[in-house]
Amino acid sequence: MTGIEQHQTHRGLPALAGLCGMSRASKSQWSLDESVTRLKRIHYVLRRVHETFIARIPGEPIYELKTIYSHHAYLCAEQVTSIRSRVSEMREPPLGLDKVPDPVLETTLDELSRCPDTAHFLAGVYAVVLPACIAACERLQRAAHPLADAPTVRISKLMAFELNELCTTGKKCIECLCTQENASTLAKWKNHLSAHIGSAGSVDGTETPQTTPPPPWYPTHEITYQHEPCRDERFRDPYNAGVNPEAFLYDDQYAARDKALMIYYKRLRELDVPEVMATILTDLGEEEPWEFHMEMSRQLWDEARHAMMGEVGFAAHNIDWTEIPINFTWSKNLNTQLTPRERHGVLFFIEQGLMPKTGKRYEWEVASDSGDPLAKLFQDFDWADEVLHAQIGRRWYVPRYNSLKEAMDYGDKSWSRVLSNWQEYKDLGLTEHHNWWPDLYSKVCLQRGVTPDPKVLAFNVTYQQKRADLETL
Repeated sequence: MTGIEQHQTHRGLPALAGLCGMSRASKSQWSLDESVTRLKRIHYVLRRVHETFIARIPGEPIYELKTIYSHHAYLCAEQVTSIRSRVSEMREPPLGLDKVPDPVLETTLDELSRCPDTAHFLAGVYAVVLPACIAACERLQRAAHPLADAPTVRISKLMAFELNELCTTGKKCIECLCTQENASTLAKWKNHLSAHIGSAGSVDGTETPQTTPPPPWYPTHEITYQHEPCRDERFRDPYNAGVNPEAFLYDDQYAARDKALMIYYKRLRELDVPEVMATILTDLGEEEPWEFHMEMSRQLWDEARHAMMGEVGFAAHNIDWTEIPINFTWSKNLNTQLTPRERHGVLFFIEQGLMPKTGKRYEWEVASDSGDPLAKLFQDFDWADEVLHAQIGRRWYVPRYNSLKEAMDYGDKSWSRVLSNWQEYKDLGLTEHHNWWPDLYSKVCLQRGVTPDPKVLAFNVTYQQKRADLETL
């Protein structure tokens, strides 16, 4: 019997903090360089997937996919950050994390980025690329030394767990959008991407490449994305700016319970913020460090969560949100009229404007007084999120200017330059700017069994000459 086999712990307590047995710990077929090499390859793939999720948000018309991409981009960003942190701990200055670890992996991710079709993109990312990442994480978890490289084992385990959740959601999306007509093409597309990954020796490079990469699936497509937001057919009258919810919310003559209904609308309309933030992130690209992309991806996901809070609020009150015009001209106008720095300036200016008592605190107080516990809950967390977002802006936006005032002025001036196109959209027949508020309010009052307040019914303030902060255009 060897020394390892004879080794005993006190009263049979788990050895080595429960990480593994003594026999496994005594095996030495591992190295720091191998750990770093595998992590860098997984890092590259997840970072590219993150970038692709972000880039697709504005041009994806389906509401549910916009929010899924927002969530999954954020989760990929968290995993990328955990890898970067781990690699930095393993004697790696300079880290070399911005280098392409394998040209075949690069062409694989380029193929995914070029994919113009939603069903093909979903199949590629959720049925091929991310499952390959999961397999790489699981191999790393098994191969890394459980004691010497315990931090790597831990993050590999967490990444595999979370990526499996992403794929579960993604595969449900594939099932919903896969048809008899596209099933055969989707199968060939998945085989194409799998062959690419195989030609790279798998995501982590642990397998021997058997073939050269297949020719490009999209040889004439450039890696591009759409600035102008798209919405699906459920978004009725999206150019409608005939109701100014801020004007209603800040008018003392209206009751808190009625204002809570308008707050739900404001939350759902926040879908336009991820559409703007996605273009900021994609346009700025490598001009900003990874930490900027990480924190902004968190903020983008928060804004998508806020939109879903509005959706839930309406559903809880038996309101079909598709019957209400959800305006998207804020994101459309910013994305098509301003530079990414100007868009960031507008975003920061609005965030800072939400910090005084007339901002998020006020919305929470209104929700608290409304008698609607769901509105109070959502505004509690919405307020907390916006405090975080203001801090993110101060870290990444303000340092570009000589003072906070200069930074604020730049955002204000940028926003003032945005043309609302109110009359143009009407002249083109895109909208009549119909006042939809009385119909919604009357329906809710009927459900509540109360008589509508004539003052609330008469509300008719538009965005024709006012911004969302109630400043004159």
